[in-house]
Amino acid sequence: MARPRGPSRGESLPPPTKSSSYQSQPSSLKCIHSSKWKTLPFQFSAGSHLSTWPAYASGQAILQHSQPCCDPEKRRYGSEQASLTIAKPQYLEQMESYLREELQSLDLTKDNAQELKLQPYREIFEFFIEAFKTYKPLLSAIKNEYEITLDAQREKIRALEPLKSMFATVSDKCTQKISAFKKEENAKIKTLMKEKLYLLKLIDKMKEEKASLQAQVNKLQKNVSEEYLHYRNECDARKLLLADLNEMRSQQLEMTLHQTQDVKSEDIVKLTLALKIARRDLTKAQVELNTMKADYGDVVPRRDFESQEKKYSDLCQQTVTLQKDFDQLQKEYDTLLEVHGETVEERNRFYNELQQVLRSSTPRPDWAKCAGVVPGGVDRWRFLAEGKTSNQLVDLLLEEMGAAVLREKDIFPGLGKGDKVPVYLRYEGQVKNRKLNKKTVVNILKDLWKERISAHQQIGGQSSLPEFFLSYLQKRYGDASAFEMAYSIYESIKLYRSNHIMSLSYEILTGKVDEGVYHGLNQMLSNLLKELTAIDSSNSGALTSKQFNLALRAAFPLKSNEHIQELIEASKCKAESTEDLIFYTALFNEDAEGNTEPFVVKVWNQYVTEKQDYLRELQNELAHVIEVKVDDLKTALYAIDPTIDNLTMDNYIYLAYQVPKEELEQAVPLPVETIIEKLLAGDIRRAGPLPEEASRPTPEEGEPRDHDYY
Repeated sequence: MARPRGPSRGESLPPPTKSSSYQSQPSSLKCIHSSKWKTLPFQFSAGSHLSTWPAYASGQAILQHSQPCCDPEKRRYGSEQASLTIAKPQYLEQMESYLREELQSLDLTKDNAQELKLQPYREIFEFFIEAFKTYKPLLSAIKNEYEITLDAQREKIRALEPLKSMFATVSDKCTQKISAFKKEENAKIKTLMKEKLYLLKLIDKMKEEKASLQAQVNKLQKNVSEEYLHYRNECDARKLLLADLNEMRSQQLEMTLHQTQDVKSEDIVKLTLALKIARRDLTKAQVELNTMKADYGDVVPRRDFESQEKKYSDLCQQTVTLQKDFDQLQKEYDTLLEVHGETVEERNRFYNELQQVLRSSTPRPDWAKCAGVVPGGVDRWRFLAEGKTSNQLVDLLLEEMGAAVLREKDIFPGLGKGDKVPVYLRYEGQVKNRKLNKKTVVNILKDLWKERISAHQQIGGQSSLPEFFLSYLQKRYGDASAFEMAYSIYESIKLYRSNHIMSLSYEILTGKVDEGVYHGLNQMLSNLLKELTAIDSSNSGALTSKQFNLALRAAFPLKSNEHIQELIEASKCKAESTEDLIFYTALFNEDAEGNTEPFVVKVWNQYVTEKQDYLRELQNELAHVIEVKVDDLKTALYAIDPTIDNLTMDNYIYLAYQVPKEELEQAVPLPVETIIEKLLAGDIRRAGPLPEEASRPTPEEGEPRDHDYY
């Protein structure tokens, strides 16, 4: 049978035709393989069998048309020579070249790179099957088995794809369960820690009871020893008395015998017996006397012992008293040394600051010059500048200058109707300036807050203050003039920042401060006035300094002695108040422009200072937290204010996160600075004593106290 013959040596292999896609199944590529097979030349080695070309052959020539040799030796020699001179078949070289070109043309960066890489090998295998007709059934069977196995593996991979997503879902569920278990474990750990603290306190209490009982036992042992000595002395005295009594009886008996012998003669036998008995008693008494001398020869008399013991007790007591006095003096001395050191440091710091101020300070301005530019002249300027610092005078002068500029304006430019513009200023075009004076603005604001409080009591105050402000102006002045009044009032309260009601209304209307601050301050002043009225039994409107002090402590239990003293001093700034009497009703008066008395200003300043101190403690407690969660904020609040109630806690958390109570669990954690900034804008105050002061005994009335309690 004639075999197909490949191209001769030196003849180049034509380029194979590439298939459109290497991802298709082998059955769909049969036509492509057949076309490539037709174009790809092939060859066999010499003879009717496969080429036995070895990989290690170094020869370049292939023996063709060789005849078998009859001589075994020659045949062996010829085969050895052929094996040394045989070269790599040209068909094999063409196959390898084709395979390299196909692999280089592939894009192996795709997801199915392995499928693409397998396709050229599959085509080479098809070429071998078509080339070697004798081995085609066996090679085809091998190829089919491999294809069936690959298809089965692909089916298994497709079947396992849903398991991958299922595995991810199960993994998420397991992670959630683990998180839930961790939360439960944390709750149990907290409970166990609380129980541990309780048990530790119980152990300390038991130790104290044990020490007390031990002290009682020692005292009882001392009493028993004293009683033992007392009874022993009594027993010794009794024995001495018995010995004296026996001696007296023997003397009496002898006297009786002598008298009997004198009066009448007695029986000699009877007298002998009596003498014998007397001698025996004498011997017994002598033995007892010797025993007493041996036992108590060195004993001190009880009177001297008690006297010395009393002196010793007095000296011990004096020593203990002197030691306590010495320890107290030592502590005071150490404290004075520390205070002296701090005072020296403070003196040096103040001296350095004084030197810096002396070098950099400028001459104090002549504020009397401002009387010429302020409306009202010298008299009004003196009234406005009385008791104010230079900084306050600068603010006052700026307000007066700003008021003059504001009165010269006839119109205001509208800010538009954007979302960032407050609702009461959303107007396009020019707005007329009503040129309201300070007194008129204060009266409008007072009436606004009065209506606002009434609306709170009736409908709960669902709308915000800016919306209520606009509706109030529309209701009072009409829709046409509402925005004119709104712009005029807004510009006025933005200017007069020294007036309490105007500055606070501006802060609330612009959203910098929560509305609860105004209500909280009014409630604080109302409670103070109630306490002052309650302690004024005569309804005279005046209280003594002691009564005023008691009323302040009842209204502000948490204020320190320094703050209470500051309020008392501020109350005496009123001209009607004297050293002995304080007219408290005049402390809450306001002038025509809404300016309050120094006492109310001091209450407001202390409220701001106490809020800042409270939030500073909270910030220090949260210093280790980067993103504050709801639980972290609750823990920190309980740490610095253990007596805070749940309602107050919920209000503080709402101020911090601005989410309803039912959505607190999903609240997004916020930075510490954001939390403190939001709480600073609300009505925040301490609900109870400091943690280190909660265990201190409550001082009696009239005693100095560092902090008080709500």
